[in-house]
Amino acid sequence: MSDVAMKTLAKWSVDDYHRMIEAGILRDRRVELLKGEIVEMSPEGEPHAYFSSEAGEYLARLLGDRAMIRQSKPITLPNDSEPEPDIAIVQRLGREYLEHHPYPENIFWLIEYSDSTLDKDLQTKSKVYAEVKIAEYWVVNLKKRQLIVFRDPQDGEYASKYTLSGGTIYPLAFPELGISVNSIVSI
Repeated sequence: MSDVAMKTLAKWSVDDYHRMIEAGILRDRRVELLKGEIVEMSPEGEPHAYFSSEAGEYLARLLGDRAMIRQSKPITLPNDSEPEPDIAIVQRLGREYLEHHPYPENIFWLIEYSDSTLDKDLQTKSKVYAEVKIAEYWVVNLKKRQLIVFRDPQDGEYASKYTLSGGTIYPLAFPELGISVNSIVSI
């Protein structure tokens, strides 16, 4: 039997992950938990930081009291995942978030800004989010200034995927709210 066939990855639960954080084991490490694996996060370059910050402010103004914008904060998912999406549009639950990060039922939609992590965001993260039935997930391809929209989670994958370079998008959670694609991808 080869060495590769004999290797087994240790899988971690969200509780295990929280204990490691509390114990300081992951201090000074930019990581997230995806399907039981602790994954290093890439450093944010200037375009990534700029566009995600500007889009977060734009969405906060547009949504007002309808939703809360959480930027680069964890969400807790039942598939042993605790990713930190660039923008999470979530229910306003106030102090309840002192007890837990947003769960799938608290999430309206998620946005990731991608440059070097495009494959991970399009492949791995889309499956993680679809598996827990997050209704809508957007990936901004920073190189091409495009918005890739995932909708309709079914059987652990999104049944609908399309790409926008401009125009207006209406999020599923707020169908009356027109969002300028340019304000998300190229502010």
